[in-house]
Amino acid sequence: MSTKKKAIVTGGAGFIGANLVRELVTKGYEVHIIDTFVAGRMEERLLPGVPIHEVDVRDEAAIAKLFDGADVVFHLAALPRVQDSIERPIDTHDVNVNGTLSVLEAARKSNVGRVVFASSAAVYGEQEEVPLSENLPALPKSPYGLHKYLSEEMLKLWSDLYHQETVACRFFNVYGPYLDPEGPYALVVGRFLLQHKNKEPLTIVGDGSHTRDYVHVADIVRGLMAAATSTNVGKGEVINLGGGTETSVNELAEAFGDETTNVEPRIEPARSCADITRAKRLLGWEPTIPLEVGIQDLLERI
Repeated sequence: MSTKKKAIVTGGAGFIGANLVRELVTKGYEVHIIDTFVAGRMEERLLPGVPIHEVDVRDEAAIAKLFDGADVVFHLAALPRVQDSIERPIDTHDVNVNGTLSVLEAARKSNVGRVVFASSAAVYGEQEEVPLSENLPALPKSPYGLHKYLSEEMLKLWSDLYHQETVACRFFNVYGPYLDPEGPYALVVGRFLLQHKNKEPLTIVGDGSHTRDYVHVADIVRGLMAAATSTNVGKGEVINLGGGTETSVNELAEAFGDETTNVEPRIEPARSCADITRAKRLLGWEPTIPLEVGIQDLLERI
C-alpha cells in the first residue's frame, strides 16, 4: 500500500495547474490530473508519468472514484474568461458553479482531507479602497466574478455544514512559465510577450497609468501548497494571493525594455492591488519573485 500522500488537481493541464503538478511531484505526492482540455492541449505542460483523467468535473460519480483516498483536491478547473462568461452566462455558470458543487460533494462522500479552491480577484469588482482586503464586500462585475464568489460561499457552507475542510485562494494577475500568451491569465503580460517575440512595439491602452498586481506562478504554487497543509485554515477561509504591490502598465513595459505605442483607453478598473496581510498571518506566505526577475525569466524562455 502506498504511503504517498495523494493529490488531485482539477485543471491540472492548465497554466497554473501545470506548475502546481510539478511541485506536488517534487514533494513526493501521488498526483492525478482531471482535465478536459477545453482550452486546448499544450503538450509542454504535461508531465510524463502523471495520469490524466479526461473527466468533466460536473460528473460527480466519476470524479468521486478518483477522489477516493485523496489527502487534498486542488480545484482549478474552470472556464476562466471574463468576456466568455458575459457572452455565455449559462454555460460558464454550469461549469464554474455546478462544477464546484460537484467537486465539494465528491470530496465529502470520498472523505477527502481538504479542498483548495482557485478563486479570483474578479470577486472584488470595482472598489474605492485599495489595497483590496478580503473584508471588503464582493462586488463582481461579470458572471465569472460572481461564479467565483458563489463557489467561495459554497466552500464555507460545506465546511460549516458537513465539516469538509476547505480554503479559497483569490488569485491576482498570475504570470510565469507555461503561460499561454493568448490565455485568460495572460492579458497584458501575454500581449507584451507576443509583441516582444514579434519585435513589435508594446501596445499600451490609454496612458498606461492604470495598475495591476502581478504575482509569479511559483509564488502562487507556494501559496496553494501552504493552503493545503496549514493547520491555521480549513474552514472556508478566503485568502488573497497577490504580489502586494501596484504596478502600472508603463512600469510593466519598462521591465520588457521595448518601444511602446499608445492606443485608445477602454473602460476597466483603474487600480488593483492585493492586501496580503491574511496570507502572511494564516499561511506564513508572501511573494518572493520580483516582477522584473520574473519577466526576465520569461523573456529568456522565448
